[in-house]
Amino acid sequence: MATLSLTQFLSLDGVYQAPGGPDEDRSDGFGQGGWSVPYGDEDFGRFMDGVFRRPSAFLLGRRTYEIFAGHWPRQTDPANPVASKLNALPKYVASRTLEKADWAGTTVLGGDVIAEVTALKEGTDGEVQMHGSGGLARTLLAHDLIDTLHLLVFPVVLGEGHRLFADGARPTAFRHVEGSTTGSGIAIHTYELAGRPEYGSYA
Repeated sequence: MATLSLTQFLSLDGVYQAPGGPDEDRSDGFGQGGWSVPYGDEDFGRFMDGVFRRPSAFLLGRRTYEIFAGHWPRQTDPANPVASKLNALPKYVASRTLEKADWAGTTVLGGDVIAEVTALKEGTDGEVQMHGSGGLARTLLAHDLIDTLHLLVFPVVLGEGHRLFADGARPTAFRHVEGSTTGSGIAIHTYELAGRPEYGSYA
């Protein structure tokens, strides 16, 4: 059975929307797309290269899939660890509106996303990776289906935008297993699912 990991870029106030460009996601009037780009240094690149050395498959939400599919198939350098894995490995896109997926190796999951992702994990070995896909991630987090979080927290407050842990998120405990900070100030933290929170009192 595969583990499911999520690699997510976040602002200090928890926003995941449109980190990579102005037009990635303007929904709800968001006008600050591209906020992560100024912080992309060599430390960041090394971490991301390392993440992309591990997957056996990818799971993406529709919007992230369309962004990736518009860029990565044109990147054909076999030495590029991101492009080589994204283009070669199986990809699954969860969407009820996408009727077909032209990117080679892509399967559309158009039914009950919880049942289909559970089956995907059970029928796959190794690590299934999610990148971005914040709306899908929130749904899967609510059902304890994401085993590992790689949260890259950028030193910027946006004050608007879609948040990974919004009001109403399921109370969940995680174990912090690794952390580092890039030269540009991105705090990279890895967490593993631990279950429900425990509570106490300092009184």
